[in-house]
Amino acid sequence: MKPVERVLEKLEVVAGPDGKGEYLAFCPAHDDKKTPNLRVREAEDGRVLLRCFAGCGQGEVLTVLAEKGIGKADLFAGGDTGERGEGDATSRDHAHACTLAAYAEAKGLPVALLQDLGLSDTHYMGRRAVRIPYLDEEGSEAAVRFRLALEKSSGGDDRFRWRQGSKPSLYGLWRLEGMCSSGYAFLVEGESDCHTLWHHGFPALGVPGAATWRNEWAGHLEGVERIYAVVEPDGGGEAFWERLAASPLREKLYRVQLDGAKDVSELHLQGPERFAERLEEARNRAVAWLDLAESEARETAREAWVACEQLALAPDILALFAGEIGHRVAGEARTAKLLYLALTSRLLEKPVSVAVKGPSSGGKTYLTEQVLSFFPESAYHALTAMSEKALAYSEEPIKHRFLVFFEAEGMASDFATYLIRSLLSEGRLRYEFVEKTAEGLKVRLIEREGPTGLIVTTTAVRLHPENETRLLSLTVADTQEQTRDVLDALAEEEREETDREPWLALQEWLASPAASRRVTIPYAKTLARMVPPVAVRLRRDFGAVLNLIRAHAVLHGASREKDEQGRVVATLADYAAVRALVADLVSEGVETTVPESVRGAVHVVARLHAQKAEPVAVTQVAQELKLDRSAASRRVRSAKDRGYLRDLEDNPRKPSRLVPADPLPEDLEILPRPDALANALKACKRADQNEGIHNPPPPADVTIGTEEGGGISIPSENGARLHAEDCSREAADDGRERFTL
Repeated sequence: MKPVERVLEKLEVVAGPDGKGEYLAFCPAHDDKKTPNLRVREAEDGRVLLRCFAGCGQGEVLTVLAEKGIGKADLFAGGDTGERGEGDATSRDHAHACTLAAYAEAKGLPVALLQDLGLSDTHYMGRRAVRIPYLDEEGSEAAVRFRLALEKSSGGDDRFRWRQGSKPSLYGLWRLEGMCSSGYAFLVEGESDCHTLWHHGFPALGVPGAATWRNEWAGHLEGVERIYAVVEPDGGGEAFWERLAASPLREKLYRVQLDGAKDVSELHLQGPERFAERLEEARNRAVAWLDLAESEARETAREAWVACEQLALAPDILALFAGEIGHRVAGEARTAKLLYLALTSRLLEKPVSVAVKGPSSGGKTYLTEQVLSFFPESAYHALTAMSEKALAYSEEPIKHRFLVFFEAEGMASDFATYLIRSLLSEGRLRYEFVEKTAEGLKVRLIEREGPTGLIVTTTAVRLHPENETRLLSLTVADTQEQTRDVLDALAEEEREETDREPWLALQEWLASPAASRRVTIPYAKTLARMVPPVAVRLRRDFGAVLNLIRAHAVLHGASREKDEQGRVVATLADYAAVRALVADLVSEGVETTVPESVRGAVHVVARLHAQKAEPVAVTQVAQELKLDRSAASRRVRSAKDRGYLRDLEDNPRKPSRLVPADPLPEDLEILPRPDALANALKACKRADQNEGIHNPPPPADVTIGTEEGGGISIPSENGARLHAEDCSREAADDGRERFTL
């Protein structure tokens, strides 16, 4: 047990530790039952520091603590009071003590060099140690690290400890100016490799451990043209490289591997006289991350294509997906297909985000998990909850990736929700805050690149208005028929396992440079003119529809034509597939139509209210619709939110007393049928072909009639017919209709 822990056991502790590692307790040396005046903390070397702010001296506090079994020696690690005599056993170094002289000898470096760098002998927790100061760019001490051993022990790596309160950072920041002028710097693991490189006159920075790299540190290296990362030949070295390769440094990053040496220090020990020459040879062999990434990407794409070629060339990939997942998510094929398409949209500049809604135990999470299983983990980052600032500080990649929250309450914090909204709207996250440093308060900016999509599952009928308009809302079925299908699926004893390898490979291939992710929609403007501008929300929803069309085209990109710019050309088949999935969702979002489930609940209330001339209860609605009370209640809540039902009961603890309110609207089709869009495109094409050609008006005695099986036409002397779909209609003075091309 640590000395500070032994002391705290004997005190009445009120709070702590705070940011300085200090505990607040009642002082035992005086009547301190109202105000806790005793401050207790652990020093760098493990000693316990006591201070009473009421005026008690340390001797008085120790006298009382002695009565509780805590002597002066107990304030020091290993019982070392610091008053050691020359013959004391505790005064003699352990056989393998880490001292500055021993460290210098082990690394083959001059002690004077290390002393000039600020290293010194010290004690930590009763052990001899080397104190290594971390200075910031201005040369002020920002952190301290202790080296307790020269070699790793058999039980693990226990060589290093940070001073309490120290924040890890890059080692060597105070030497950055020289690195910028050199145009390059070596990036190595630990301080000793830095000491070796500096001894030979090479610019270098140290990362305190392979797994400690933070992307925020890349800002320090903006002025350095090339970064040579020395990758050690072990798992830690590869982890070090992977972190750097995923950082903002990657475009100026070079991989260095030493010939015949584990690290820079070992290369020096093998022969200081040839160190510079061998290091320069290694630097000349360094491979740029851009070259490595391109080569790896080509190989990954080739392997993925071999695995997914047949699937990628299929004419209707979503139909195949529905068949693969159908036996696992009975009755939810449409929702599953839309989730799959939304996740594929991560590859675009504006992913389509989705909210999966439904009652508790409705299968929302299971459905989402099943769809996610057809995607590589690089496509999404799944969470149940996160702290309010985690999105800003996390180093989990979010570019061209989906955040998945199993329950929307996991992002219920207002600040977390704000960060997510900003990320979805702007395609990036910029978080500026004030940070306390050794030089005082400083403003710091965190930037995280998107684009990023969002999938949330929720039992709520509606989300926060600011979130609701940014998401497509999908509702899982809650009918008795759906429950029956689920029970049958659960009872199935022999399930055919799905081969997900082609599906995973397809998404890997789509994400590779081999696949085109740029799409042109040649009919986008015509489609836009055919959508009635009935609500401001359509500005967002229509953009989501276009992005789903692009996602469907990218998904089928291997079998789609490309234009002269290399973009995939979206076809009417892409629009037809997307419209089948979202037509009603778009109409419901702008409230030009009402979901059939809600419409049915409103009709039941209206009928029962008219029959009995009294308010209707939710249980009556459930009985009429043959639903459980929870499912009926969701329909009723949605109808009340939309204003079609009114509850006369003000007390939420009492049963609802429902009556009809606003009348249900007539359904208005927002997205035109594919055949109507096709006809409009044909009309536009004919108009373009006829541009500049003079067409004389028909003779005055022409008649207007209707052709059987076709549209309204105008017979003329040459027998030409103009169909109503190609014309604008207006009333003539004689009461007949006039059609104009």
